[in-house]
Amino acid sequence: MKALFDLLLAYQGAAAAVAETLVLVFLRVGAAMAALPGLGEQSIPVRVRLGLAVAVTLAVLPAVPAGSLTAQSFAAEVALGLLLGLSLRFFVFALSTAGTIAANATSLSQLFPQAGEPQPALSTLFVMAGLALAMQADLPLHLVSYFVVSYDLLPMGNWPRAGDLASWFAHHADDSFSLAFALAMPFVIASLLYNLALGVINRSMPALMVTFVGAPALSLGGLALLAIVAPFALQAWFGAFSRFLTNPFPWP
Repeated sequence: MKALFDLLLAYQGAAAAVAETLVLVFLRVGAAMAALPGLGEQSIPVRVRLGLAVAVTLAVLPAVPAGSLTAQSFAAEVALGLLLGLSLRFFVFALSTAGTIAANATSLSQLFPQAGEPQPALSTLFVMAGLALAMQADLPLHLVSYFVVSYDLLPMGNWPRAGDLASWFAHHADDSFSLAFALAMPFVIASLLYNLALGVINRSMPALMVTFVGAPALSLGGLALLAIVAPFALQAWFGAFSRFLTNPFPWP
């Protein structure tokens, strides 16, 4: 009987260690789920997101080292989870910003108004198409690998260095805006050429109301340009997104 109690006590200690590690992994994954693209969208019900967080936690748990649950590790894991989620959310920001730039350049920002939506229809189109591409490319499986690799460079319960965080924010913000402007560049160039042509026509025929003639042409040209450019822009975005997943952490 004593041997049985000793065995139960031994298993209780092991179970407690596994439970602490499980909680720490869930803190990182759950915090990241608030910002993850695809799985963490606000349109997904909370219960579904919670179930996805639990599923990803169980998939990541066997590949991470054991950890001890303390107040410091609790706060560190939540912060690191938000950091990991924002790393991927910056790519969604790039799509949204590119759609806003393209809509403003081609006068399409108010053509299809979205009630209650703070972004134009082109931003919604780019974001939804980009998320569909990511999910089609097995994004959940890549996220499991993403979290497993994160424990090698961001150990459990340890805060990253302040210099690394500052470099991370500057690097990702710069890349996000650069990618957004590159995706919207055809629309910006088309808008520039349109305005130059409009100025020349206005100088040659001052009596003609060129704005009323050219505005519909700009909107129609913007829609035609969208149909041509969108597949290539989304392909370029998905390539940048895939390259990030293969090397997500710039610091050693």
